[in-house]
Amino acid sequence: MPRLVRCLGAPSQPSESGGTSTPVRPGLSFVGSFQSTCIALSALVPDHNQRMSPAPGAAKTCAQLCAAATRNQYSSTSCAPWARTLARQQLHRYRYLASHSDDTLPWQATILSTRKSASPTSVLGTSSSPSAATGFVSCSDFGRQRVIVNASGSGLLDSSTFGFISTTSHCLPTPLLRSRCLRPGQSEGATSSFILQNRRLARPSLPNAGGMPDHSDRPHPSAGAAVDSPVPGSGHGEEHLHLHTNRLISEQSPYLLQHANNPVDWYPWGEEAFARSRLEDKPIFLSVGYATCHWCHVMERESFENEEIAELLNKDFISIKVDREERPDVDRVYMAYVQAVSGSGGWPMSVWLTPALEPFYGGTYYPPKDRFAQGRLAVPGFSTVLRRIASLWQTNRQDLKDKASSTLAQLTEALTEAAAAPAGPSESPDGAAGAAGPTCGAALTPALASAAVDACAHDLARRYDAEFGGFGGAPKFPRPCEINLLLRAASRQLDQGDPLAARRLRSIALHSLTAMASGGMYDQLGGGFHRYSVDELWHVPHFEKMLYDNPQLVASYLAAFQLTGDKQYALVARGVLDYLLRDMISYEGGLYSAEDADSEDPHSYTTAAGSSSSSSSSSSSRNSGSSSASSRGGGAHHHGERKEGAFYVWDHSEVVSVLGPELGPFFCLVYGIDEEGNCNRSFRSDPHSEFEGKNVPYVATQPEVAAARLGLPYAGDAAEAARRLAAARERLHLARAARPRPSLDDKIVTAWNGMAIGAFALASRALVSEPQVERLFPSEGRPPGAYLDVAQRVASFVRHHLWDPAAGGGAGRLRRSFCRGPSAVQGFADDYSALISGLLDLYECGGGREWLEWAMQLQAVQDQLFWDSQSGGYFSTADPASSDADPSIRIRIKDDYDGAEPTASSIAATNLLRLADMVPERPSPSSYGGEAAAAPEGPLMPYDEAAQRTLAAFAARLTQSPLAAPHMCSAAHMLSKRPVRQVIVAGPAAASDTAALLDAVHAPYCPDKVVLVLDPTDPRDMEFWRARNPPAHDMVTTHFAKAQEPREAIPATAFICQNYTCQAPTIDPVRVRQLLTQQATPGSAQPLLQHFDVKL
Repeated sequence: MPRLVRCLGAPSQPSESGGTSTPVRPGLSFVGSFQSTCIALSALVPDHNQRMSPAPGAAKTCAQLCAAATRNQYSSTSCAPWARTLARQQLHRYRYLASHSDDTLPWQATILSTRKSASPTSVLGTSSSPSAATGFVSCSDFGRQRVIVNASGSGLLDSSTFGFISTTSHCLPTPLLRSRCLRPGQSEGATSSFILQNRRLARPSLPNAGGMPDHSDRPHPSAGAAVDSPVPGSGHGEEHLHLHTNRLISEQSPYLLQHANNPVDWYPWGEEAFARSRLEDKPIFLSVGYATCHWCHVMERESFENEEIAELLNKDFISIKVDREERPDVDRVYMAYVQAVSGSGGWPMSVWLTPALEPFYGGTYYPPKDRFAQGRLAVPGFSTVLRRIASLWQTNRQDLKDKASSTLAQLTEALTEAAAAPAGPSESPDGAAGAAGPTCGAALTPALASAAVDACAHDLARRYDAEFGGFGGAPKFPRPCEINLLLRAASRQLDQGDPLAARRLRSIALHSLTAMASGGMYDQLGGGFHRYSVDELWHVPHFEKMLYDNPQLVASYLAAFQLTGDKQYALVARGVLDYLLRDMISYEGGLYSAEDADSEDPHSYTTAAGSSSSSSSSSSSRNSGSSSASSRGGGAHHHGERKEGAFYVWDHSEVVSVLGPELGPFFCLVYGIDEEGNCNRSFRSDPHSEFEGKNVPYVATQPEVAAARLGLPYAGDAAEAARRLAAARERLHLARAARPRPSLDDKIVTAWNGMAIGAFALASRALVSEPQVERLFPSEGRPPGAYLDVAQRVASFVRHHLWDPAAGGGAGRLRRSFCRGPSAVQGFADDYSALISGLLDLYECGGGREWLEWAMQLQAVQDQLFWDSQSGGYFSTADPASSDADPSIRIRIKDDYDGAEPTASSIAATNLLRLADMVPERPSPSSYGGEAAAAPEGPLMPYDEAAQRTLAAFAARLTQSPLAAPHMCSAAHMLSKRPVRQVIVAGPAAASDTAALLDAVHAPYCPDKVVLVLDPTDPRDMEFWRARNPPAHDMVTTHFAKAQEPREAIPATAFICQNYTCQAPTIDPVRVRQLLTQQATPGSAQPLLQHFDVKL
C-alpha cells in the first residue's frame, strides 16, 4: 500500500507495515506522495490544457493533469488570457518544487495558490497499486485549500470546500482532522465514520450525487450554508481534534471562526447574548479583534484556549466575540470608551459591560498571569482581572451599573458635542493665533478652505523626516491621504505663483513614497505593502497586509507617476495591483481583506517529544508562538511554531542557495542581505531580537551600481541589470511560496473593494503613458486595459453579492461583507462612501454610464440613512428611527479622523463635489426603486449644497486640527477650486479614438477635474445627459450637428472647460495633455513641474 500523508511541515508518519516513512521537508504544505506514488494536482483552466512531465526522480508514476470543467462560467475571450497566465505561473511553481525533490522526498505542490477558476477541478492520482485516488476540489478559494487524497479510496469534501477529510483512517490520523465540526466515530476496517458536533446539521457534508460539489450559487447565511466549515486559513490550532465547539461555529467571519473551538462559551454580538445577560444578571465580557491581528492570536493562545480562564469566563460572564471589520459600529463605540478611560486603545480590545450594554471597565491585551517589575505588580493578569471584576459585581453591582450608565452618558455627550462643536481660534501656518473659525453649519468659505489646506501642509512639512521620509518617528504608518494632500497643496502653490513652495511640498511627498517603496514595508518579492514599519527607516514592518492600505497607496503612486513620469512609481503601483490579483482576489471577483503577519516558521517545528528546534519567544515579544498539537492515536507529527514575518524573512545562505553564485551575491548587494542579518539597522527594528540573523529585503544599492561593483557582464546596462534582478525576485518568490503561508482573512468588505475599484480603474488609464511596459516581477507587465476589466469585475461582484436592490422598500441597501455568502450586517456609511468613490473613478475611466447611475443611487441611499439633518455630515450608522438601525448601538458617532481609512464624511464630501460637477441636475426621489413610495424618504438635497454643509460641519476640525483630517482638507481644496475643470470626451464607447482621448485625459496629474464620457451615437445616453447635465449635452449635440456626416463617422472629440469657458474642441490626444498640464489660472500656460531628483 502506498504511504500518503498530508504534508504540513509534518513529521514522519507510521506506515502500514510498521515502518516509518521518510520525513517531509518542512514548509511544503500540501499533498504529495512517497517513493512509489506521485499525486499530481490539476492546475488547469477552461480551454487551456497543459501537461507536465514527472519530475526527475520524484516517482515512477505520475498522475495526468486534467480539469473536470462541468461548468464554464468564464470562457469568454476577455477572461481566458488572464486565467491562462495564472495557470502558467502555477505550473512554474510546480516545476520549482519538483526540481527540488529526490527519491527520498515526496513530490509536492501548492494547490492553485495563484489561480482562480470558475470550474471545479479534479485531483487525480495513479499509483503502483491497482486502485486510483480521486478527490475533488471546489473552486471557492484555491489559495488556501489543503487536500488529503487516499490512494485507495475517494476523499470526502465538507460543504465549506475548504478541506478534505479522508474516508480511511490510516490516511488521516485522528490528530490531523481538518474539520472543526467533525469528530471520529466508530471505525470498521479501513473506513472511519464521522459525527457532527454542530447541532445545526443532521449529517456530515458529502459530495453531491455527481461527485462534484457545486458552489456557484452562494446561499444566504440564514440558510445554514457552510456552517460546518473549518476555519479557513486560521493557521494555528488546527492540527488537533477540537474538544470544544461554541456558537461561533455558525458565523461567517473568519475571525469568529478562529475562536469557534475555544473552551470559552462565546456568543456573537446579538440579542441571544444580551437576553441571557439580562436574565442571569451577569456582566458581559466583550472581546473585539480581527483575523490578522497578531496580539489577538497571542491572547487567544494564552487565555481563550486556557481551560482555567475559560472556566472563569463561563461561570461569571457572558462572553461576546466581535470582528471589528465586520462590526465597526460596535468597535467605534467601545474603543471610544477605552481611549477615554485609558488614553490609548488597540486590539484585541477587552471591555466589560453591564446587561444594558454600558461599559464599566476596559483595556486591550492582558497577559494570562500577573506580571511584576522590580517586585511590584506591573500588569495584572487576565485571570486576576476576571476574578476582581466578578467579585465587584457580586458586592457592588448597583454601583458598577450606576457608574457605567453615567460614563456612557458622558461619553455620548462628549462625542455629540465634538460632532457639532463650533470652531475656536485656529493656528495659522506661521504659528500665530488666527481668528475664530466659523460656527458649525455656517458656510465654509473658499478662503477658510484654502487656509485649512495650507495649515495641514505646513504641519506635515514640520513633521517631515528629511532623512528617511515620512512624518514623525517610529513606528511609521502609511497614510496616503497625507501624500495626496501635499500634492494638492503643491498644485495650489503653483496657482498662486510660488513654484519653490510647490517644489518643496512635492519633494516631501515623493521622497516619502520613494522611501516606503524602497524599504521592507513594501514586499520586494511579491508586491504589496505591509501594515506599517516598526522603525523609522521603513525597513522592518509589521508583516500583515491589509486590503484597505494597498489600493489607497496605488492611487498615491499613480499620482507620483503622473506628476514625474518616473516609471519606478508605475512599477510599484503595478506590483501592488498584481499582488492583489495573484493572492487576494476570489474567483468570483471580490477582493479578500488581509493576510496575517504570523505563519509557521519552516525552520522551527515541534517534534514528537514536544521539544522545539528553536526556543519560543517570550510573551513580551511580538511573536505569538503556537501551541503544539496533541498527538492522539499514535503517530508523531510536527507543528511549526508560528512567528511573525516567518514567511517573509531570509537567511543569507537561503538566498544564495536559491539564486546561485552569480545572481545570489548580486541580489544580496542590491537588497541589503547580510550574513549576520540586516534587522539591526535601528534599535527599534528588532528590540526583542526576534529576527536575529534574518534579513528583510530593502533597496540598499541601485542594480547597475551593484553589478559594476561585482564586475558582472551587464554592469553597464541598467535595463539588463533590472531584468536580471526581476528574475531573481521571481525565483525567490517561487521558493518562498513553498513555505507555509500566512493565514488569509477571506472576508470581502464592501468599503475596501470600493477602494480597489478606484485603484484598478485609475491604473488602467494612467499607466498607458508608461514609456515601456516590461514584465519586471512582481509586476506582471499586464496591458493597462486589463486593470479596467478587473475594476468592472470587482464592481460587478459587489453589485451582485453585496447590493440588495429590493431592500429598503425598493431603494436598495448594501451589505457590509461577504464570506461564503453575504453578511446579515447592513452596510455602514464608509461602505457607501468608498464604493461611490470607486464607481465614479470607474465611470471617469470609461467603465460605462451604468456605474455613474449606480453611484447616484447609492448617494441617495447614503443621504437617507446617515445624513445629519441638524449639523450636516454623515454618521457612521443608520438613523435610529429607521428600520435599518441596530438598537444595540448606544452611541451614534460621526467620525472626524482620517486615519488608515478616511472617514465616511471626508470621502462623501469629495463624492458630492464630483457629482455636483458631473450631474448638477439631481434626480427626483421617484427615480429610485421604480416607484415614488419605494424611494429614499424626503427631498434630495442638491449635491453641492450637501458637500458644503458636510465641510461646514467639520469646520472646527479643519481650522483647529487640519492634520487630523487631510482627506477632508483635500475636499476643502476642491471646494476652493470650484468650478473645477470639466473634461468631456464625446465618442462611441467602444471606439479606439475615444479610448485614446481618455488615456490622454488621465495621463497628467490633474486632481481637480471631472470627466464626462458621452456617446453621441447612443440615444439613451444622450437622453440621460439632456436630463442631468443640459450644458454638456447641448455642447456635444451642437458640435456633432455641424458635421456633414453621420455621428458614427465623426472622430471622438474632447472639450475642456473651466470658469464657464471652454477651449476649442480637439480630436488630438497630445493637445488634450497639453491643455491639462497647464496651470488652472486663466490665461496661464506655465506647465506643471515634472521632474524631481528622487529615485527608487
